[in-house]
Amino acid sequence: MANVQVTWTGPGMRMVGDVEGGPAILLDSSSPEYGTHSGPSPMELLLLGLAGCTAMDVISIMAKKRQPMTNLQVKVQGERADTHPKIWTKIHLEYIAYGQGINETALARAIELSESTYCSANAMLSKAAEITHSYRIVETANPNTPGAINA
Repeated sequence: MANVQVTWTGPGMRMVGDVEGGPAILLDSSSPEYGTHSGPSPMELLLLGLAGCTAMDVISIMAKKRQPMTNLQVKVQGERADTHPKIWTKIHLEYIAYGQGINETALARAIELSESTYCSANAMLSKAAEITHSYRIVETANPNTPGAINA
């Protein structure tokens, strides 16, 4: 059983989320009328959770396949419904694997295994949203700008 909580700290919709036995995270609203966007919104956290879940799977599977992957980025784009509760309706994941000599078939299989078998966030979100993916391999040791979302 997981135990988490949020505590409203203000201003606006700023909250601190606590995970039992783990670090805290700042949440906020991306809406200018309610928040300062000082942290991800709850809906953005769902996409971050999906990206993190599948990334961990792919990294683990690629390591077991002894693939020379030196870094991985998973970029996620989501579209929401126009009416409340404004759920995610379409989600696209782009996997960017960095390393020299990565086998494309191994990467494609690692992604497929994550999405079809291991990633519980994918299994849950796919009940409500159409989830697609693409991937590419960059023949370099590391990304140019770790964490850049527009690279």
